[in-house]
Amino acid sequence: MIKSTYMKVTVAGAASIGFICSYFMELTMDNAEQYLAVAAVLLLDGFFGVIAGIKREGFKTYKALKVLKSLATWEIILTAILMIEKGFAGTSWLSETVITPFIVFQLMSALKNASMAGFIKNELLNIILDKIDKHKGDRI
Repeated sequence: MIKSTYMKVTVAGAASIGFICSYFMELTMDNAEQYLAVAAVLLLDGFFGVIAGIKREGFKTYKALKVLKSLATWEIILTAILMIEKGFAGTSWLSETVITPFIVFQLMSALKNASMAGFIKNELLNIILDKIDKHKGDRI
């Protein structure tokens, strides 16, 4: 039996932290593909964006760090969305509604940055973007 108040608080705190960590571990592992997809598109876009920025204006540390800030922000948003989906029945559509358009826009941004960095020819980029934006008509 624990007699010290200090020890009781320590054990209760450790148990609480253990519970919270195990909850987030389970949430993350059950949805690892979504977390990795968000990280992959952000890092891909950031990689090509930094290279394109170096070609245009030189390396800017704050712009490179912006990639990490965006990564942390979107992973937190994804975590909140997945917690809502897990906690409330009927909200399983939420991550598809919020995260899927984000991933499409990030992929388009990565393609544009890859083109500006010289990895993709502008003609190919225009063909890809025309296929995505079919409803807008073809580019001239």
